Amino acid sequence: MSRLILEDLLCLERGGWDSLCSSRGAEFYGDLMTDDGLKVLVNGAVLDRDAVTASLGAAPAWDDYRISEEQLVPLGEDAAVLVYRASAHRGDVEFEALMASTYRVVEGRPRLALYQQTTITH
Repeated sequence: MSRLILEDLLCLERGGWDSLCSSRGAEFYGDLMTDDGLKVLVNGAVLDRDAVTASLGAAPAWDDYRISEEQLVPLGEDAAVLVYRASAHRGDVEFEALMASTYRVVEGRPRLALYQQTTITH
């Protein structure tokens, strides 16, 4: 049975989105990501932890966000994937994508190892 549960990982994801809404994303994800963690963005870019923190340090804040359709995929005792739909906006920019955040327990706490965004087309 996994030590990672849906409610805890959703709390981390909301913390991440909250940090993106208050221009604290670089600090938040710098702490949350594993040293070898990666983010795969909707535009095809693959960013390592250092590139993520650098890009988020200069990113404008989101106005708000919404998480829905959450699902947890356990990957053993110390790893799991949280899959969900996210929508967010800032100004006139609307963003909607499916997210897959892979967490693993490192030194007793969940850390983000891989995050991938997939564009939703209508």
